[in-house]
Amino acid sequence: MEDGIGGLRHMLTTVFFSAFAGFMVVPVITDVTVAAVCSGPDDSCSLAVYLTGFQQVAIGMGTMIMMPVIGNLSDRYGIKTILTLPMCLSIVPPVILGYRRDTKFFYVYYISKILTAMVCEGTIDCLANAYVAVNIHGSTRISAFGILAGIKTIAGLFGTLVARFLPIALTFQVSAISFLVGLVYMRVFLQENIYDDDHHHGTYHQEDHHDSTNATMLAEPILNETPIKTQVFRKKYSSLKDMISLIKTSTIFFQALVVTFFSSFSDSGMESAFLYFLKARFGFDKKQFADLLLLITIVGSISQLFVLPRFASAIGERKLLSTGLFIEFINMAIVSISWAPWVPYLITLFVPGALFVMPSVCGIASRQVGPGEQGKVQGCISGVRSFGKVVAPFVFSPLTALFLSDNAPFYFPGFSLLCISLSSLIGFFQSLLIKDVPTPPLNKAINKTSEEEV
Repeated sequence: MEDGIGGLRHMLTTVFFSAFAGFMVVPVITDVTVAAVCSGPDDSCSLAVYLTGFQQVAIGMGTMIMMPVIGNLSDRYGIKTILTLPMCLSIVPPVILGYRRDTKFFYVYYISKILTAMVCEGTIDCLANAYVAVNIHGSTRISAFGILAGIKTIAGLFGTLVARFLPIALTFQVSAISFLVGLVYMRVFLQENIYDDDHHHGTYHQEDHHDSTNATMLAEPILNETPIKTQVFRKKYSSLKDMISLIKTSTIFFQALVVTFFSSFSDSGMESAFLYFLKARFGFDKKQFADLLLLITIVGSISQLFVLPRFASAIGERKLLSTGLFIEFINMAIVSISWAPWVPYLITLFVPGALFVMPSVCGIASRQVGPGEQGKVQGCISGVRSFGKVVAPFVFSPLTALFLSDNAPFYFPGFSLLCISLSSLIGFFQSLLIKDVPTPPLNKAINKTSEEEV
């Protein structure tokens, strides 16, 4: 396999097609939901918000279980093989709404979306992050995570732009075609990730030596001297014991998971509340949703491709993570007190910080294990993100519906968004506890667990 970030081009292209298809439906799905399930304008917020919240909960519960399993299977059978299933299933929901969007077909879409997203939601991102972690080493890994996130954001830019001008029916049809093209491209061009013990063993030594010269980056724990542990991990389907062992012996990994939860909790809350808040507060429609998302993706893609790599090398992953969480807090706090329609457009200035969070978390977590366990680690991160997505709708969907209705205890339409911002603030304080120097090596603890299992 080719070395360097250039060797990731086929994975980046696959991610682009998938993200392009996914982002296309975001500006239009709110209007489609309201038109299909609401009998009158009085129901436009409550019923649609509750349906969206239930969908997030159901999908989150499924992905919370599936992500660690998928990550573990990718370490055994290869990323390309495991990636085929979710990319096939992703085609089904947009095909349904591309054919018809009345109430009956909407509920068919709704059920199929829940069932397929339990396997598909976040799977491509999880496996792409594992692919990057396995093939990119040293201080350039965080830059590769940033480029991967930037490609996804650029795909969102083009997807939102296309949705801005296409009719709704054609939007879903093009989305399904894009998923299909991504699937075919991945199967034809993406190289299978076959773990090579000797190659990664040598590379890992070089990575440790290279990172030791960079004081601002989190150093890599020394896991390359535990061959018996690697063989045990690769021969077991369940990653639960492995993850419990890693969490117990790595304070940094545990703290990264805590930050991941609060960040995901905030993001899921925004998905439940943000667009419905804009629709109820300022009367936003499909075109204004698309315009806003277009600005967000433009600023975000530039920041992830060009700003994030520079900041990561200059201030380190941990400080970049804290900066991103604090800016995310400021972002949502401003949105919660929006007094005019132009205020949500202003928050696009704060988008870059929010988009730094997950690349930083993935970079920090990937340094806590060797190349043969990256799928498990990224799957564990995705599972925690899914758990945050499960919990958030229980809190924010009723809260949003209440404060957007006439029965609110006091007038504050953006109250749920303010609560979401406080979640990011908690994640910010937790990120400050992550040390730039890792805890003692995990070799002894994990070796002990592995020997007991043998």
